[in-house]
Amino acid sequence: MPVSIYPRDLSDREWALRKPVLPGAKPGGRPRSVDLRRILNGVFYLLRTGCAWRYVPREYGPWSTVFHYFRSWRRAGVWERIHRVLRERVRRAAGRAATPSAAMIDSQSVKTTEQGGPHGYDGGKKVNGGKRHILVDTLGLLLTVVVHPANLQDREGARLVLAGLPARFPRLRHLWADQAYTGPLLDWIQEQVGWTVEVVERSPRRGFVVTADGQFQRVALPKTFEPLPRRWVVERTLAWTSRSRRMSKDYERLPATSEALVYLTGIRLLLGRLTRDQQ
Repeated sequence: MPVSIYPRDLSDREWALRKPVLPGAKPGGRPRSVDLRRILNGVFYLLRTGCAWRYVPREYGPWSTVFHYFRSWRRAGVWERIHRVLRERVRRAAGRAATPSAAMIDSQSVKTTEQGGPHGYDGGKKVNGGKRHILVDTLGLLLTVVVHPANLQDREGARLVLAGLPARFPRLRHLWADQAYTGPLLDWIQEQVGWTVEVVERSPRRGFVVTADGQFQRVALPKTFEPLPRRWVVERTLAWTSRSRRMSKDYERLPATSEALVYLTGIRLLLGRLTRDQQ
């Protein structure tokens, strides 16, 4: 039976990049009998198609085995570690340092199902669910993600995202954000994290109309698409994440599971970029 069955399965080049960073079998135990490439393809199948775990095709092995590896590696931080290794390779291939010196922050509110985990109502986006709060580098590569209820304001969610980051990214010194991250948060970032923050504002959309008596009246123009400096990079990363159907909503009961799936979408993108660079 061929190793690659469906269109989004790992190619030989992608598997060659991924295999060295996978954890080995537990020492002292019996030899591993599971084909890890099929397990990974099963996880990526679920992520791309949005199916339930029990509907993962049998070609990838029992669904319970696929889920077991996903959960075990989530608990051990394997998915985040694999993403970090691949992200550093992509940055080096682009002529950058392994770790970034500047980053962008943003959030995405998504609906949850009735079996979803912690959730709240985002009055601004009119969404009852959770928030994916991400930090990316200037290439749009994911640095970290925190999933929390949507009713938590961006100013508060940013503290969860940024806490402890200076130790993980010692070169980071500058942050771009939108107007949702103003106020006391800016002082907190400078005092607790030691970064400078640049708030990118949307330009005012105003114009003039002629009234019935021939006078000019200033009015607000309708909203149109406007790519904002730096901010479009993180918004593009959120759009990349939403391409996977499993990410169209938050189906997970645990925020840690949702965060692991975000890292998995990033891993799939990084593998594609690395193999394209090698062609």
